[in-house]
Amino acid sequence: MKGTVLFQNQPVLELADADSRALISAEHGARLLRWEKAGREIIRWPDDADWSRMLKVRGGNPVLFPFIARHFVDGVIDRWRDTDGTVRTMPQHGFARDAKFTVIAQTGTSARLRLTDDASTRGAYPFAFQFDVVFNLQPEARLEIRFETTNRSERPLPYYAGHHFYFTLPHRERADWNLLLPCETWGRQTPVGAIVHEPAVSEQLSLADTAIIDRFAIRPKSHHVTLINAIAARRLVLEMPGPTPWYAVTTWTEKPDSDFYCIEPWLGLPNAIDHGEGLRHVPPGASETACCVLDAANW
Repeated sequence: MKGTVLFQNQPVLELADADSRALISAEHGARLLRWEKAGREIIRWPDDADWSRMLKVRGGNPVLFPFIARHFVDGVIDRWRDTDGTVRTMPQHGFARDAKFTVIAQTGTSARLRLTDDASTRGAYPFAFQFDVVFNLQPEARLEIRFETTNRSERPLPYYAGHHFYFTLPHRERADWNLLLPCETWGRQTPVGAIVHEPAVSEQLSLADTAIIDRFAIRPKSHHVTLINAIAARRLVLEMPGPTPWYAVTTWTEKPDSDFYCIEPWLGLPNAIDHGEGLRHVPPGASETACCVLDAANW
């Protein structure tokens, strides 16, 4: 296939523009694996990644669909209740990140990957759908990613997709980095799935502050989120132009010595199918597009 290269002994799609290069695996959830500019890694991928256990790999950008994060029914995790009362199993962050996508179109700087319903999805999610992930590598180190969700069912399709960007950031530098993220409120999920809100008391967050780990910035007030290191004169701008509004941006890292930090635009909140915060419905026969652009011109 045009634009296919071997990466860690795996066939992946390669997009390239000037000094910017992106690698994507259709076979592993349409995951953006690595994105780099002039050899400097922006999106992290570990050199020792275990491709047989991709859900455990801390890197790339796992695509979260149809639901993001954790779901509960009566305190039991990985469950959700349909409108008819049926309780179904749904893995954390949905099933797309572990699914095989089909490459529909590809050029040197763009690719369209598609997931459709089949017998393996209908038990967890009894809807007919088409979910496209579209990548466009643009000049000046900009990467656009679009989610295009189409309802092929005869009833409204519930969903709230999301990104899980692993940005390369050495843990020793965390105190040098700040995130400009104005929002209406902050939130967290309780151990049984409810959302607890608290006042958003600052628009500037330090990545050294452990309080922001696994916290939701709900209803962002700007279409731009900026990750900035004033000492090194480096920044990355995450643009969220829509047209479907991003409901929250989640911040997370795994350990004090993890050399990555995750900034995750989500269309809804965890367990929204139950509490309704950010729950979206696509009408029968209709489509929705959610766009996100990473601008690494000053990375």
